[in-house]
Amino acid sequence: MKVLLIDDHPLILSALQTVIQGLGDDVTVVGAGSARAARETLKKDGQFDLVLLDLQLGDADGFDVLAEFRQAYPALPVVVVSASDRASDVIRAIDLGAMGFVPKRATNETLFEALHMVMSGGIYVPAMTMGADKPAERPDGDTVPSVLRVVRDNALDSGFQTHPGVDSLGLTPRQSEVLALLLKGQPNKLIARELGLSVETVKDHVAAVLRALNVNSRTQAVLAVSQMSQQQGGFRKAP
Repeated sequence: MKVLLIDDHPLILSALQTVIQGLGDDVTVVGAGSARAARETLKKDGQFDLVLLDLQLGDADGFDVLAEFRQAYPALPVVVVSASDRASDVIRAIDLGAMGFVPKRATNETLFEALHMVMSGGIYVPAMTMGADKPAERPDGDTVPSVLRVVRDNALDSGFQTHPGVDSLGLTPRQSEVLALLLKGQPNKLIARELGLSVETVKDHVAAVLRALNVNSRTQAVLAVSQMSQQQGGFRKAP
């Protein structure tokens, strides 16, 4: 596995390199101290399996870099490693396509758990983000619910936290495939193209998946499945 670490603090970059290297002898870690260095590294070598991205970079906004990389390298998973653990930051990162969010104060074991989950096709959202946080305002005036509110309301309204796992949702094989691609942040058009379906059919499947999870947005679906995955040991893709 080849990992690109992006952090503009040399000490943190060095520490993370050492930690990630501990995942195994087959792990190669490359560090980049800026967004510019990261861009140059990916242009020279497109064989990376994972990117770990800090949100606070000296030469760029981490959220902008996340969106840029997800657009330029859609098959390359990005995990945010940030000093922040605010629910609003977690939700924004997931909205932009991050496959995981790990606060820097997390333990090495938590980081390993997150990376294993992401590399197996899941999405990691740490339990420590599930605290009180004011909702962020969207440009259209709607509020973004906190991770706590999303999960808590689902639990109260539908017994969500008692579900034994994604397999219990009663999804059809096709709906499970749509869910797996939805969790990768793919829009309906790309899902339709990959599965050989019409966009309207994909919309119907997405609506069915959201109903099964008792949520009403893609971000809430990602958060709900992430919590279920952590409880049950990971999201399994449909065969």
